[in-house]
Amino acid sequence: MVRAAKKTKSPTKAAQAQVVTNEQIAETLVEIADKLERQGANPYRVRAYRQGAETVRHCERPLQVILAEKGVRGLLKLRGIGDSLANAIERIIHAKKIPLLERLRGGGAPERLFSTVADIGPKLATRIHEDLGISTLTELEAACWDGRLQRVPGMGPKRVRAVRESLAGRFHRAAERPKDITPLPPEDEPPVDELLDIDRQYRDLAERDRLMRIAPRRYNPEGKAWLPILHTERDCRQYTALYSNTSRAHELGALRDWVVIFRDDKKLGGTWTVITARIGPLKGRRVVRGREVECAHYYEQHPKQLNVV
Repeated sequence: MVRAAKKTKSPTKAAQAQVVTNEQIAETLVEIADKLERQGANPYRVRAYRQGAETVRHCERPLQVILAEKGVRGLLKLRGIGDSLANAIERIIHAKKIPLLERLRGGGAPERLFSTVADIGPKLATRIHEDLGISTLTELEAACWDGRLQRVPGMGPKRVRAVRESLAGRFHRAAERPKDITPLPPEDEPPVDELLDIDRQYRDLAERDRLMRIAPRRYNPEGKAWLPILHTERDCRQYTALYSNTSRAHELGALRDWVVIFRDDKKLGGTWTVITARIGPLKGRRVVRGREVECAHYYEQHPKQLNVV
């Protein structure tokens, strides 16, 4: 008589999930602090990441468990962990990547990040980044639900649905419209004069060779440190500015013209591109793509401000 083989228990979801230890999280926060310090960021910001790393190291419970049980609010109860750090930790645990660190490392290639999502290949990832101007998985998920992603050539309804499901699995939640990933409302958008001022500061300092240069991973076969990087703040809002090192910028000869500004707080979200208008009533002026009407109003109030190097 042949005995039936014992059924092995399938691993639980908790067992299947990859464990991210507190030490790994702390090491990532220290790396961010080190790179921010070398790149001339605000010392208080550097100190916040270092103190956050110490808090994580000495926490008795795994942060991954705290996040699973209580969400980001649970992380905010830890000493020295504010909104930016809490959301950075959430990204480290769930997405295993943090856009800020990718930029600090000289990577920050949204195309490579988007290519890790189901049904998105390298060419389509590049098209999504350049057509929509988004750089993070959270922004990609928002675009899935607000209709923008479906307008990108090659993104039909079935593919958009597959991307939604893939991202839902990545973020460990149901494939339904999350309440916390909708685009920032207009009142939460930084004013265009603030973005134009950051653009002006970045280009001025880059022109005078006053910024640290990093070695981007894309379009840099010799590994040279040529890309200036700026970390700056406006009313407690933290920003990073870089020239747009994208295939489109190279193709159009706009490498030294297009400036991409990333907002590094508020769930580490927000990306804007500032360019010189080549046609129309704003020709010759610096404008924030997608916010041309606001820029026109700004220049009406400041007619002598060309904002061009």
